[in-house]
Amino acid sequence: MRLFIDCRYVRPKVHDGISRYTASLVRSAAGMADITMLVHDPDQLKQLPDLPHLRLSSPTGPNEPFVARQINPHSPDVVFSPMQTMGSLGRRYRLILTLHDLIYYQHRTPPRNLPSPVRLGWWLYHLSYVPQRMALNRADAVATVSQTTAELISDHRLTHRPVHLISNAPQEVNEPRDPHQKPQKDLVYMGSFMGYKNVTALVAGINALPDYRLHLCSPVDPAQRAQLAALAQRPGQLIFHNGIADSDYYHLLRRATALVTLSHAEGFCLPVVEALSHGTPVVTSELPIFREVAGSASATHAAQIIGDDDPWRLATAVRSLENPQTFAAASRAARARSRDYSWAQSATQLIALAESLADTS
Repeated sequence: MRLFIDCRYVRPKVHDGISRYTASLVRSAAGMADITMLVHDPDQLKQLPDLPHLRLSSPTGPNEPFVARQINPHSPDVVFSPMQTMGSLGRRYRLILTLHDLIYYQHRTPPRNLPSPVRLGWWLYHLSYVPQRMALNRADAVATVSQTTAELISDHRLTHRPVHLISNAPQEVNEPRDPHQKPQKDLVYMGSFMGYKNVTALVAGINALPDYRLHLCSPVDPAQRAQLAALAQRPGQLIFHNGIADSDYYHLLRRATALVTLSHAEGFCLPVVEALSHGTPVVTSELPIFREVAGSASATHAAQIIGDDDPWRLATAVRSLENPQTFAAASRAARARSRDYSWAQSATQLIALAESLADTS
């Protein structure tokens, strides 16, 4: 079976969620099948394994509806895209499209890094479920990253195609933190600064924790940085990394008290399971996806799930981890919970799905 994987959303320097999902899945699937990576920028290869690749047009360019014309001559059996927007007109291969979440139906501001025409199209696309149904029904199968999103796809009847779980997962961690070593008074946030991420609530929380620092790890534009700093009673508590290398990020996770996120919407939230894999507890808002990924707080103690915007509840949750026994139990539970997710398992699910489609072609 010849499987082509669309890697055109991989970022050449610093991963975002889709980028890390794609690169990790390709890396784990290498050796399981005859894989060719689809890229549009040679610099993307720096983040990808040494596999055959094919250069196509940009996924956000005007040629995207007709990208199958560029792929057909190379005769793949199956093409897997980590997005649902890959063009398919005239394709001569099986196609798997991925829908990560339904966030933009409630929070329609599109990602800032997209070109203006694409941002406008993205906004219009999410005014109705009809375009999504049309997109997903173009595929032979649909993948998603969580049971929560799979249920939402079913609830909104977004496709009559079969929906398969190909989950996000953390990188393998061979040396997690020592649960009995006292953590430093650092809190970690990894994610974008879009409105629904509710980062302002984290700043309000740090205002109630004068002896802690909040590490904001992702790239941030100057205007957003200034806005967040203005909300802080002690701006020096906010540490803006503006993008962080994986090794530095993992080191930060292993010394921090907790990873924190009070997001109003998520499809999976990979940083949560990454933190768990290092033995770092998490404090999250009350979203179904956080209960799915981190488990019930009463059952695992790996996560404390609180209200979205209450800085005092965030402060109380963090302060509870200052107790050595509480932290050690949460750290051990976090590590145990993370073992339910692995890229090897997700890659196996992808290959099995692709082979089933190839067998019916």
